[in-house]
Amino acid sequence: MEIGVVLPQGWTGEYDGWEPRRAWERTVAVARQAERLGFESAWVFDHFTTEPDPTDELTFESFTTLSALAALTTRVRLGQVVICAAFRNPALTAKMIGTLDVISGGRMELGIGAGWKEDEWRAYGYGFPETRTRLAILADHLEVITRMLGPGHATYAGTHASVTDAINVPRGLQQPRVPIMVGGNGPNVTWRLAARHADELNLDWLSPDEVRAARPVIAARCEEIGRDPATLRLSVNISRYVLQDEGAARVELLAAYREAGVARVMGLLQASATSDDALESLAGDARAAGVALSRP
Repeated sequence: MEIGVVLPQGWTGEYDGWEPRRAWERTVAVARQAERLGFESAWVFDHFTTEPDPTDELTFESFTTLSALAALTTRVRLGQVVICAAFRNPALTAKMIGTLDVISGGRMELGIGAGWKEDEWRAYGYGFPETRTRLAILADHLEVITRMLGPGHATYAGTHASVTDAINVPRGLQQPRVPIMVGGNGPNVTWRLAARHADELNLDWLSPDEVRAARPVIAARCEEIGRDPATLRLSVNISRYVLQDEGAARVELLAAYREAGVARVMGLLQASATSDDALESLAGDARAAGVALSRP
């Protein structure tokens, strides 16, 4: 199992009261520290304003953040956990991710989900469709994106998105494409979409026991379409409230995820915004749990 770091970007209040330049310099410093310590990946959330309630505090946008980090890091894989599909035209999303993969030297991942934070949707003019519609939007966007990241020109006509003979060059450096990670805990729709379109399914805040219980259902979603379940990686975005419990409890937690067959975990340590010790401690606990970290 590998481990990634969700970088501080302000969404959870870790930069409340900070000047933007100082906050950005800290985000870059944490990304570089994660790379030095051997973490496999660095991630950002795709949110526009703080949570749980929007406040007049900074939150860095995800694609522009990753564009800069792609040029300021050299080894860690980079991605969002996960983008809200409807916030961007899917053809543009594919175009951006292909460009970012070139900038990063082939280190990008496209994490994508249906979205949920109503206040952001409404404040930024997206409305807030019912869950069924948001999932249908995700399905159409995945159809467009997979075609845009595949060979040739892309054509698809859906209810919520379409492309006609669309050219997407560069598609990125990775072959056969930039990996797609579908995020969400919905067994009926989201996991079926992951089985059909994704290289990885990202589960949000599920415990190791919940992951074990979910595995047969996830496998069944793959088998429904004739896919080998072993080809769909599983990852977990760990709750920041759980990940902060360092020492024996965190070692046990990470080891339990590894034993549950999780390929990758990631999570935010809010303390990393103010202290280098937070990631140092996490790296030590990860090694003690048998998690793979790269050598400096």
